Amino acid sequence: MMPDTARGRIRRGGLAALALVFALTICLGGCSGKPTAPAGSDKGGSARTEVRVASLKGPTSIGLLSFMERSSSGETKSSFDFSIDATPDEIVPKIIQGKADIALIPANAASVLYSKTSGGVTVLDVNTLGVLSVVTSDESIANFNDLAQHRILMTGKGMVPEYTMNYLLKQAGIADTVKLEFKSQPEEVIAALAKDPAAVGILPQPFTTAALAKNTALRAPLNLSDVWDGLAASTGSRMLTGVTIVRTKFLKEHPEAVKEFLEEQQASVKAINADPSAAAKLVVKHGIIDSEDVARRAIPGCQLVCLTGNDMKTALSGYLSVLFEQDPTSVGGKLPADDFYYVP
Repeated sequence: MMPDTARGRIRRGGLAALALVFALTICLGGCSGKPTAPAGSDKGGSARTEVRVASLKGPTSIGLLSFMERSSSGETKSSFDFSIDATPDEIVPKIIQGKADIALIPANAASVLYSKTSGGVTVLDVNTLGVLSVVTSDESIANFNDLAQHRILMTGKGMVPEYTMNYLLKQAGIADTVKLEFKSQPEEVIAALAKDPAAVGILPQPFTTAALAKNTALRAPLNLSDVWDGLAASTGSRMLTGVTIVRTKFLKEHPEAVKEFLEEQQASVKAINADPSAAAKLVVKHGIIDSEDVARRAIPGCQLVCLTGNDMKTALSGYLSVLFEQDPTSVGGKLPADDFYYVP
Protein backbone atom coordinates (compact mmCIF):
# COMPACT_ATOMS: atom_id res chain seq x y z
CA MET A 1 0.00 0.00 0.00
CA MET A 2 5.72 -0.30 -0.36
CA PRO A 3 7.01 2.18 2.21
CA ASP A 4 10.10 3.24 0.24
CA THR A 5 10.08 5.93 -2.44
CA ALA A 6 10.36 5.01 -6.07
CA ARG A 7 13.84 6.46 -5.98
CA GLY A 8 14.90 3.80 -3.53
CA ARG A 9 15.82 0.35 -4.53
CA ILE A 10 13.23 -2.10 -3.33
CA ARG A 11 13.75 -5.81 -3.36
CA ARG A 12 11.67 -7.25 -6.16
CA GLY A 13 10.62 -10.56 -4.66
CA GLY A 14 8.38 -11.93 -1.95
CA LEU A 15 6.81 -9.80 0.74
CA ALA A 16 8.73 -6.59 0.04
CA ALA A 17 7.47 -6.42 -3.52
CA LEU A 18 3.89 -7.12 -2.48
CA ALA A 19 3.98 -4.45 0.19
CA LEU A 20 5.58 -1.83 -2.11
CA VAL A 21 2.29 -0.52 -3.42
CA PHE A 22 1.15 1.36 -0.29
CA ALA A 23 3.17 4.51 0.03
CA LEU A 24 5.27 5.23 -3.00
CA THR A 25 5.57 8.86 -3.99
CA ILE A 26 7.23 9.60 -7.29
CA CYS A 27 9.30 12.43 -8.65
CA LEU A 28 8.33 12.37 -12.30
CA GLY A 29 10.43 13.95 -14.98
CA GLY A 30 9.06 15.88 -17.92
CA CYS A 31 7.57 13.94 -20.80
CA SER A 32 8.18 14.24 -24.48
CA GLY A 33 7.16 12.52 -27.65
CA LYS A 34 3.73 11.40 -28.80
CA PRO A 35 2.08 8.18 -27.63
CA THR A 36 2.11 5.36 -30.12
CA ALA A 37 -1.30 3.98 -30.99
CA PRO A 38 -2.00 0.34 -30.15
CA ALA A 39 -2.90 -2.14 -32.82
CA GLY A 40 -6.55 -2.95 -33.38
CA SER A 41 -9.61 -0.79 -33.18
CA ASP A 42 -13.09 -0.81 -31.71
CA LYS A 43 -14.30 1.78 -34.23
CA GLY A 44 -15.29 -0.68 -36.91
CA GLY A 45 -13.66 -3.76 -38.39
CA SER A 46 -13.24 -7.19 -36.83
CA ALA A 47 -9.76 -6.78 -35.34
CA ARG A 48 -9.58 -7.20 -31.56
CA THR A 49 -8.45 -4.07 -29.76
CA GLU A 50 -5.09 -4.58 -28.08
CA VAL A 51 -4.95 -3.17 -24.57
CA ARG A 52 -1.62 -3.04 -22.73
CA VAL A 53 -2.06 -3.14 -18.96
CA ALA A 54 0.74 -2.48 -16.46
CA SER A 55 0.31 -3.19 -12.75
CA LEU A 56 2.45 -3.31 -9.64
CA LYS A 57 3.73 -6.50 -8.05
CA GLY A 58 1.39 -6.28 -5.10
CA PRO A 59 -2.26 -6.02 -4.05
CA THR A 60 -3.26 -4.11 -7.19
CA SER A 61 -2.18 -7.01 -9.38
CA ILE A 62 -3.89 -9.54 -7.12
CA GLY A 63 -7.24 -7.99 -7.96
CA LEU A 64 -6.60 -8.60 -11.67
CA LEU A 65 -5.59 -12.27 -11.47
CA SER A 66 -8.95 -13.79 -12.39
CA PHE A 67 -9.17 -11.30 -15.27
CA MET A 68 -5.68 -12.33 -16.43
CA GLU A 69 -6.73 -15.97 -16.51
CA ARG A 70 -9.80 -15.20 -18.62
CA SER A 71 -7.75 -13.10 -21.00
CA SER A 72 -5.06 -15.74 -21.46
CA SER A 73 -7.80 -18.27 -22.24
CA GLY A 74 -9.21 -16.02 -24.96
CA GLU A 75 -12.45 -15.34 -23.11
CA THR A 76 -12.38 -11.55 -23.57
CA LYS A 77 -13.49 -9.51 -26.57
CA SER A 78 -10.40 -7.31 -26.56
CA SER A 79 -6.84 -8.60 -26.40
CA PHE A 80 -5.35 -7.68 -23.02
CA ASP A 81 -1.58 -7.83 -22.59
CA PHE A 82 -0.66 -7.72 -18.89
CA SER A 83 2.72 -6.88 -17.37
CA ILE A 84 3.54 -6.91 -13.66
CA ASP A 85 6.29 -4.49 -12.64
CA ALA A 86 8.15 -4.13 -9.35
CA THR A 87 8.02 -0.35 -8.97
CA PRO A 88 6.01 2.62 -10.27
CA ASP A 89 9.12 4.08 -11.91
CA GLU A 90 8.94 1.14 -14.33
CA ILE A 91 5.28 1.79 -15.13
CA VAL A 92 5.21 5.58 -15.41
CA PRO A 93 7.51 5.78 -18.49
CA LYS A 94 5.31 3.22 -20.24
CA ILE A 95 2.29 5.48 -19.85
CA ILE A 96 4.20 8.63 -20.82
CA GLN A 97 5.71 6.98 -23.91
CA GLY A 98 2.46 5.32 -24.95
CA LYS A 99 3.80 1.81 -24.32
CA ALA A 100 1.00 1.03 -21.85
CA ASP A 101 -2.64 2.02 -22.15
CA ILE A 102 -3.93 1.24 -18.67
CA ALA A 103 -1.96 1.16 -15.43
CA LEU A 104 -2.54 0.46 -11.76
CA ILE A 105 -0.41 2.78 -9.63
CA PRO A 106 -0.42 4.54 -6.22
CA ALA A 107 -3.26 7.04 -5.86
CA ASN A 108 -1.09 10.11 -5.33
CA ALA A 109 1.22 9.08 -8.18
CA ALA A 110 -1.75 9.23 -10.54
CA SER A 111 -2.34 12.85 -9.53
CA VAL A 112 1.34 13.67 -10.08
CA LEU A 113 1.23 12.03 -13.51
CA TYR A 114 -1.92 13.93 -14.44
CA SER A 115 -0.12 17.19 -13.64
CA LYS A 116 3.07 16.24 -15.48
CA THR A 117 1.21 15.17 -18.62
CA SER A 118 -1.23 18.11 -18.62
CA GLY A 119 -4.26 15.87 -18.27
CA GLY A 120 -2.86 12.99 -20.29
CA VAL A 121 -4.26 10.37 -17.90
CA THR A 122 -7.72 9.72 -16.48
CA VAL A 123 -8.60 7.72 -13.35
CA LEU A 124 -10.97 4.83 -14.04
CA ASP A 125 -11.36 3.43 -10.54
CA VAL A 126 -9.96 2.94 -7.08
CA ASN A 127 -8.60 -0.60 -6.91
CA THR A 128 -7.18 -0.82 -3.38
CA LEU A 129 -8.14 0.85 -0.12
CA GLY A 130 -5.76 1.34 2.81
CA VAL A 131 -3.59 -1.64 3.72
CA LEU A 132 -2.02 -0.38 6.96
CA SER A 133 -2.76 -1.95 10.33
CA VAL A 134 -1.78 -1.32 13.94
CA VAL A 135 0.24 -4.33 15.14
CA THR A 136 1.16 -4.93 18.78
CA SER A 137 1.29 -7.38 21.67
CA ASP A 138 -0.16 -4.75 24.00
CA GLU A 139 -3.63 -5.93 25.03
CA SER A 140 -4.59 -2.39 26.09
CA ILE A 141 -4.74 -1.23 22.46
CA ALA A 142 -8.33 -1.74 21.33
CA ASN A 143 -9.26 1.49 19.55
CA PHE A 144 -7.41 4.33 17.87
CA ASN A 145 -7.53 6.66 20.87
CA ASP A 146 -5.66 4.02 22.87
CA LEU A 147 -2.56 5.03 20.90
CA ALA A 148 -2.33 8.19 23.02
CA GLN A 149 0.93 8.42 24.99
CA HIS A 150 2.52 5.73 22.80
CA ARG A 151 5.52 5.68 20.49
CA ILE A 152 4.49 4.32 17.09
CA LEU A 153 7.01 2.50 14.91
CA MET A 154 6.43 2.69 11.16
CA THR A 155 7.97 3.30 7.74
CA GLY A 156 7.34 6.05 5.19
CA LYS A 157 8.76 9.23 6.70
CA GLY A 158 7.96 12.24 4.51
CA MET A 159 5.61 10.14 2.42
CA VAL A 160 1.99 9.03 2.30
CA PRO A 161 2.13 6.76 5.41
CA GLU A 162 3.30 9.67 7.57
CA TYR A 163 0.73 12.05 6.08
CA THR A 164 -1.99 9.47 6.71
CA MET A 165 -1.04 8.96 10.35
CA ASN A 166 -0.71 12.69 10.97
CA TYR A 167 -4.20 13.23 9.58
CA LEU A 168 -5.77 10.44 11.63
CA LEU A 169 -4.03 11.50 14.84
CA LYS A 170 -5.18 15.08 14.32
CA GLN A 171 -8.75 14.00 13.58
CA ALA A 172 -8.76 11.87 16.73
CA GLY A 173 -7.40 14.75 18.81
CA ILE A 174 -4.34 12.87 20.06
CA ALA A 175 -1.62 14.19 17.72
CA ASP A 176 0.25 15.95 20.54
CA THR A 177 0.42 12.79 22.63
CA VAL A 178 1.83 10.38 20.06
CA LYS A 179 5.40 10.15 18.78
CA LEU A 180 6.04 8.61 15.37
CA GLU A 181 9.38 6.83 15.05
CA PHE A 182 10.40 5.84 11.54
CA LYS A 183 12.28 2.78 10.34
CA SER A 184 13.61 2.20 6.84
CA GLN A 185 12.01 -1.22 6.31
CA PRO A 186 8.94 -3.06 7.66
CA GLU A 187 11.24 -5.86 8.83
CA GLU A 188 12.79 -3.42 11.30
CA VAL A 189 9.38 -2.66 12.74
CA ILE A 190 8.63 -6.38 13.05
CA ALA A 191 11.95 -6.98 14.83
CA ALA A 192 11.25 -4.17 17.30
CA LEU A 193 7.79 -5.57 18.03
CA ALA A 194 9.32 -8.96 18.77
CA LYS A 195 11.79 -7.48 21.26
CA ASP A 196 9.36 -5.26 23.16
CA PRO A 197 5.87 -6.58 24.04
CA ALA A 198 4.72 -3.03 24.76
CA ALA A 199 5.81 -1.70 21.36
CA VAL A 200 3.22 -0.55 18.83
CA GLY A 201 3.83 -0.60 15.09
CA ILE A 202 2.12 0.23 11.81
CA LEU A 203 2.58 -2.38 9.08
CA PRO A 204 1.24 -2.85 5.54
CA GLN A 205 0.01 -6.09 4.03
CA PRO A 206 1.39 -8.67 3.63
CA PHE A 207 3.87 -7.81 6.42
CA THR A 208 1.01 -7.72 8.91
CA THR A 209 -0.04 -11.25 8.01
CA ALA A 210 3.55 -12.51 7.98
CA ALA A 211 4.33 -10.92 11.36
CA LEU A 212 1.27 -12.44 13.01
CA ALA A 213 2.09 -15.85 11.55
CA LYS A 214 5.62 -15.80 12.96
CA ASN A 215 4.80 -14.31 16.36
CA THR A 216 1.59 -15.55 17.97
CA ALA A 217 1.83 -12.88 20.68
CA LEU A 218 1.21 -10.18 18.08
CA ARG A 219 -2.23 -9.08 16.97
CA ALA A 220 -3.65 -6.46 14.61
CA PRO A 221 -6.48 -4.73 16.51
CA LEU A 222 -6.95 -1.84 14.08
CA ASN A 223 -7.07 -1.42 10.32
CA LEU A 224 -6.35 2.21 9.47
CA SER A 225 -8.77 2.15 6.56
CA ASP A 226 -11.57 1.47 9.05
CA VAL A 227 -10.23 4.20 11.33
CA TRP A 228 -10.25 6.65 8.41
CA ASP A 229 -13.83 5.75 7.55
CA GLY A 230 -14.86 6.48 11.12
CA LEU A 231 -12.98 9.74 11.56
CA ALA A 232 -13.63 11.18 8.09
CA ALA A 233 -17.10 9.79 7.43
CA SER A 234 -18.61 13.23 6.89
CA THR A 235 -16.21 14.00 4.02
CA GLY A 236 -16.93 10.90 1.95
CA SER A 237 -13.19 10.45 1.41
CA ARG A 238 -11.52 7.06 1.81
CA MET A 239 -8.02 5.97 2.73
CA LEU A 240 -6.63 4.73 -0.58
CA THR A 241 -3.65 2.80 -1.90
CA GLY A 242 -4.05 2.24 -5.62
CA VAL A 243 -6.03 3.53 -8.57
CA THR A 244 -6.41 2.48 -12.19
CA ILE A 245 -5.56 5.05 -14.84
CA VAL A 246 -5.91 5.10 -18.61
CA ARG A 247 -4.22 7.28 -21.18
CA THR A 248 -6.83 9.90 -22.00
CA LYS A 249 -6.17 9.54 -25.73
CA PHE A 250 -6.73 5.78 -25.53
CA LEU A 251 -9.97 6.30 -23.61
CA LYS A 252 -11.29 8.59 -26.36
CA GLU A 253 -10.22 6.25 -29.17
CA HIS A 254 -11.28 2.93 -27.59
CA PRO A 255 -14.19 3.54 -25.19
CA GLU A 256 -15.64 0.05 -25.63
CA ALA A 257 -12.35 -1.63 -24.75
CA VAL A 258 -12.07 0.52 -21.63
CA LYS A 259 -15.64 -0.36 -20.69
CA GLU A 260 -14.82 -4.05 -21.09
CA PHE A 261 -11.72 -3.63 -18.93
CA LEU A 262 -13.77 -2.12 -16.12
CA GLU A 263 -16.38 -4.88 -16.30
CA GLU A 264 -13.71 -7.59 -16.24
CA GLN A 265 -11.81 -5.90 -13.41
CA GLN A 266 -14.97 -5.61 -11.30
CA ALA A 267 -15.74 -9.30 -11.79
CA SER A 268 -12.14 -10.28 -11.10
CA VAL A 269 -11.97 -8.41 -7.79
CA LYS A 270 -15.23 -10.02 -6.72
CA ALA A 271 -13.91 -13.50 -7.57
CA ILE A 272 -10.60 -12.97 -5.76
CA ASN A 273 -12.28 -11.70 -2.59
CA ALA A 274 -14.82 -14.54 -2.66
CA ASP A 275 -12.23 -17.34 -2.76
CA PRO A 276 -8.83 -16.38 -1.25
CA SER A 277 -7.65 -20.00 -1.33
CA ALA A 278 -8.08 -20.30 -5.09
CA ALA A 279 -6.72 -16.80 -5.56
CA ALA A 280 -3.60 -17.65 -3.54
CA LYS A 281 -2.66 -20.25 -6.14
CA LEU A 282 -2.81 -17.56 -8.83
CA VAL A 283 -0.73 -15.21 -6.67
CA VAL A 284 2.05 -17.80 -6.64
CA LYS A 285 1.55 -18.70 -10.32
CA HIS A 286 2.07 -15.09 -11.38
CA GLY A 287 5.10 -14.63 -9.15
CA ILE A 288 3.63 -11.98 -6.87
CA ILE A 289 4.53 -13.91 -3.72
CA ASP A 290 5.93 -17.40 -3.22
CA SER A 291 3.77 -18.59 -0.31
CA GLU A 292 0.18 -19.68 -0.88
CA ASP A 293 -0.46 -19.67 2.86
CA VAL A 294 0.68 -16.08 3.37
CA ALA A 295 -1.19 -14.97 0.24
CA ARG A 296 -4.41 -16.68 1.34
CA ARG A 297 -4.33 -15.02 4.74
CA ALA A 298 -3.24 -11.64 3.39
CA ILE A 299 -5.87 -11.25 0.65
CA PRO A 300 -8.76 -10.29 2.98
CA GLY A 301 -6.58 -7.52 4.40
CA CYS A 302 -5.50 -6.21 1.01
CA GLN A 303 -8.74 -4.20 0.73
CA LEU A 304 -9.29 -5.06 -2.95
CA VAL A 305 -12.12 -3.02 -4.46
CA CYS A 306 -13.28 -1.51 -7.73
CA LEU A 307 -14.83 1.87 -6.91
CA THR A 308 -16.03 3.71 -10.00
CA GLY A 309 -17.99 6.80 -11.00
CA ASN A 310 -19.02 9.31 -8.37
CA ASP A 311 -18.05 6.98 -5.51
CA MET A 312 -14.51 6.90 -6.89
CA LYS A 313 -14.41 10.65 -7.41
CA THR A 314 -15.61 11.46 -3.90
CA ALA A 315 -13.27 8.98 -2.23
CA LEU A 316 -10.21 9.96 -4.27
CA SER A 317 -10.68 13.72 -4.37
CA GLY A 318 -11.11 13.81 -0.60
CA TYR A 319 -8.02 11.67 -0.07
CA LEU A 320 -5.90 13.82 -2.37
CA SER A 321 -7.10 16.94 -0.56
CA VAL A 322 -5.78 15.54 2.72
CA LEU A 323 -2.38 14.88 1.14
CA PHE A 324 -2.34 18.28 -0.54
CA GLU A 325 -2.89 20.07 2.77
CA GLN A 326 0.21 18.41 4.21
CA ASP A 327 2.48 18.46 1.15
CA PRO A 328 1.26 19.83 -2.21
CA THR A 329 4.13 18.14 -4.06
CA SER A 330 2.79 14.73 -3.02
CA VAL A 331 -0.08 15.20 -5.50
CA GLY A 332 1.76 17.13 -8.21
CA GLY A 333 1.64 20.64 -6.78
CA LYS A 334 -2.09 21.18 -7.22
CA LEU A 335 -5.28 19.19 -7.03
CA PRO A 336 -6.46 17.71 -10.35
CA ALA A 337 -9.44 19.11 -12.25
CA ASP A 338 -12.73 17.28 -12.75
CA ASP A 339 -11.57 15.71 -16.02
CA PHE A 340 -9.11 13.63 -13.97
CA TYR A 341 -12.03 11.46 -12.86
CA TYR A 342 -13.83 9.11 -15.26
CA VAL A 343 -17.51 9.55 -14.47
CA PRO A 344 -19.46 8.42 -17.56
